[in-house]
Amino acid sequence: MSDRLKQLQAFLEGSPDDSFILFAIAKEYEKMKEMDQALDQYLLLKSKDSDYVGLYYHLGKLYEVKEDLDAAVMTYKEGMDVAKKQGDKHALSELAGAKLNLVDDDDDY
Repeated sequence: MSDRLKQLQAFLEGSPDDSFILFAIAKEYEKMKEMDQALDQYLLLKSKDSDYVGLYYHLGKLYEVKEDLDAAVMTYKEGMDVAKKQGDKHALSELAGAKLNLVDDDDDY
């Protein structure tokens, strides 16, 4: 376990619902190439704070790495809905671009 991950987990003990810390832990697991643990952290974050728009792009990319393209597309679509609701045009654009790289707009996704 990396020192950074230990530090983030210590922060999480003090703020167990802090979305940024949960996100940072997921990213740290990715950096360590521990993709299953990263996925678990992203899904935990999603269950606690489904409006954390930054999660969807990274979760979708992780699904791509795991070669679960259907889950990636659905994640991007969910994120697009969140971004629209929040008026976050930058996130919406990034998520739409990521989705477009996987499917044609004419596909049934």
